[in-house]
Amino acid sequence: MNDSQPSGTIIAVQMCSGINPEQNLQQLEQQLSQLPNTRPLLACLPESFLIFAKHGKDALAIAQQSTAYQTKLATLCRKYGIWLAAGTMPIASSDDKYLAASLLFNNHGDVVAQYNKMHLFDVDVADGTGAYRESNFTQAGNDVVVVDSPFGKIGLTVCYDLRFSCLFNALQRRGAEIILVPSAFTTVTGKAHWQPLLTARAIETQSYVIAAAQAGQHENGRATYGHSLIISPWGNVLSELKNGTGFIGCQPDLLALHAIRRDMPVQSHQRFREHLL
Repeated sequence: MNDSQPSGTIIAVQMCSGINPEQNLQQLEQQLSQLPNTRPLLACLPESFLIFAKHGKDALAIAQQSTAYQTKLATLCRKYGIWLAAGTMPIASSDDKYLAASLLFNNHGDVVAQYNKMHLFDVDVADGTGAYRESNFTQAGNDVVVVDSPFGKIGLTVCYDLRFSCLFNALQRRGAEIILVPSAFTTVTGKAHWQPLLTARAIETQSYVIAAAQAGQHENGRATYGHSLIISPWGNVLSELKNGTGFIGCQPDLLALHAIRRDMPVQSHQRFREHLL
């Protein structure tokens, strides 16, 4: 159990990203300029915040310029004195595929962690798009990532990962207290499963879950569910932004989190550890 209580504010930023990265960065900075003055502060962005492309080839082209965009994000971190969990952005992994990379920047603009989306969204959905084949252009990641921060130990996931509880349990066993779930859920799957899955992951890992979402009708023709959520280790919804752009926030209470884990030591009761990551 931790003896100290990290302090700080965590914000989930809801966006409606388009196909132009520069315009998306302008949208982002407009939101960052309105953040509360409390520091330290971690701003969490949704999946595909930098480019919500019409086609994987468009994202692949941006992936070749990822270093330049990382530099711009680092500048924003220094300008506003914030930590930034940069949802996902494409980073080239080969000539024909990219990583859906979730980067964590500190307030000096340094990248302190990178998680590459592990589970890829290759599914059929009864919406206007119909079929999603993320693996056509995205290279799946392999690493479970937990990193120390002023806010507590942060575990990184992305969107479709939410359906795979083994990953979340692996993060908790590696010490995660706060788990980020940047997402771009479809409206169909969002209405059915978004909040139940987030709540289940928070309860079973006894962690804060911070889910920053894409919301609305996008230039690429897709519609996303929104409903950014912050959920406590007991499964309570602490804050929600259903529609539109904006942000919600919380100040995690890690002493209360560890009291929950002490009083109900779920992980020590786990009988299937050998089958988990």
